[in-house]
Amino acid sequence: LDCNGNRDNCEKHPGASSSSSLPQAAFELFSSIKASIFQTLGVTSLSRKFSSVPTFEEGNESNFLGKKDMDTCGNDPESRPVSTVQSSEDITPYCEVIKTRERNDFPVSLDNNSSDQLKQFDVIDNCSDHHFFDEGKGLSLSQVKKDWVKKVQQEWNILEKNLPETIYVRVFEERMDLMRTAIVGASGTPYHDGLFFFDIRFPPEYPSEPPMVHYNSGGLRLNPNLYESGKVCLSLLNTWSGTATEVWNPGASTILQVLLSLQALVLNEKPYFNEAGYDQQKGRAEGEKNSVSYNENAFLVTCKSILYLLRKPPKHFEALVEEHFRQRSKHILMACKAYLEGAPIGCAFGGGKTEHENQKGTSAGFKIMLAKLFPKLVEAFSDKGIDCSQFAEMQK
Repeated sequence: LDCNGNRDNCEKHPGASSSSSLPQAAFELFSSIKASIFQTLGVTSLSRKFSSVPTFEEGNESNFLGKKDMDTCGNDPESRPVSTVQSSEDITPYCEVIKTRERNDFPVSLDNNSSDQLKQFDVIDNCSDHHFFDEGKGLSLSQVKKDWVKKVQQEWNILEKNLPETIYVRVFEERMDLMRTAIVGASGTPYHDGLFFFDIRFPPEYPSEPPMVHYNSGGLRLNPNLYESGKVCLSLLNTWSGTATEVWNPGASTILQVLLSLQALVLNEKPYFNEAGYDQQKGRAEGEKNSVSYNENAFLVTCKSILYLLRKPPKHFEALVEEHFRQRSKHILMACKAYLEGAPIGCAFGGGKTEHENQKGTSAGFKIMLAKLFPKLVEAFSDKGIDCSQFAEMQK
């Protein structure tokens, strides 16, 4: 991986994040979110096939992050629910449906100047850089049920009222079928303090068919379920096999459930075990060793994604990206310093005892790579007007 922060195929930029020294109550709240997903919505199958995790060894640190996984997670046709037949009395031209009607129909204000506080949910007017922009335009001759509009607006209302502070959503005035979200990675994971962006589309058959989700990877691979191509492997999206409540349920599943699953189940503290069958290695020496190596890699790639985001944030999220890293830059750099000194990846600084305390320190190869990335992060934050003077000595 080129540590100069330049990569030709990095047009879009993901990230990872989360509060660093959150109080215990916050961790309990996040745990309750996880529990609610498992208990009320069912456990989402995250499994897919991927090559074994490489380890940091002398001589291979320069190409560690450049390794690509060519496996793909194919859609399971049997897991997709069959769309219901539409009656001629209950359909509207798709080209009319995807454009919302009046501004007063929106569940939130369109006035971007109404508050200095960054909104969790907002309606904006332009989506030209959205991954599914052209695909939606090509369906102008299609027809969907009038209930489609009602269902999408219902999803908007759910998001507006129930989004956690670590998820941001933007929907579009002229393309009701599109949505963009930013997810903050959880504390205690290798994704802490970054931002992850996903483009979402409601197909004409929604909710009979699940939403389409594209991960804005920036050409980076940081999780078994999130591909460099942007493909998201999740049984809830029917992009991986699953049973019962693990797959999309047209009558009960929601976009909010998808977003919470991505945050809590995909971007988790030990993503290595997302792989099919690898959960059986939990607690075993080899499995835990591979998990630690995977976490080191995931954190390095998260740092790279931060550099890309700072250089070219996704449209309509510029203010969010700048403010988020203004608030979290100090913790990111302090975490890097701790990791360089041997602290395990994902260790919650400033908190109490964690399960990471008995883990061995970070590997030599990881420290070499992070030492190269650290000054790049300091420079990128400083260019945004963030005071990083306390880390100047480490930068040398």
